[in-house]
Amino acid sequence: MLNYVTSSFVTLALVIDPIGLAPAFIVLTLGIDPAQRRLIALRASVIAAVILIVTALLGNWFLAQLRIGLSAFQISGGILLFGVATRMIFGERMRQESREAETAAREKIADLAAFPLAIPLIAGPGAITATLLLASRTGGEPLWLLALVLIIVAVAIATAAAFLLAGQLARILGRTGNMVIARLLGIVLAAFATQYVVDGINSAFHLAG
Repeated sequence: MLNYVTSSFVTLALVIDPIGLAPAFIVLTLGIDPAQRRLIALRASVIAAVILIVTALLGNWFLAQLRIGLSAFQISGGILLFGVATRMIFGERMRQESREAETAAREKIADLAAFPLAIPLIAGPGAITATLLLASRTGGEPLWLLALVLIIVAVAIATAAAFLLAGQLARILGRTGNMVIARLLGIVLAAFATQYVVDGINSAFHLAG
């Protein structure tokens, strides 16, 4: 259980990358008064947490309805997460988030908390894929699912905290600091993604045997 909790928290934290999202939050909320910024930060984190919790609880049932095997999803999910890690390592994710933030600001989207903060910046394809993979490892055990839900809540709280402290974090880390952290986290996430692919292949061969 402890290994699952640790690896699950690290995986979700790496995929969502609360600190890496802070610059996008700053761009999106420029010109908004502090009270509203705090409300947006909290609301975005809550919306994203609800999306990921629903994914954790119902995702595997949905896959079963589509007749998608667990090993197939582990392999494809691992590959997708590896893509996320690659973008983090080479800086593509930061540039993409910056473009999305600028586009949102230009279009003057009314509810920044729901879009693009909650979706797709926090609960994006990578986070949803990671949540499905982690849920599949619970085997449907209620205690393990509860642990995953609590992990999602913890990461959402960390994201809200990063948003609330976005200005201070940006000044402390600087552009270089953000780039270095994103690349280091990308390497760790790539290792987790590779392990998912390996587990999926092993599972597929085991079923075939």
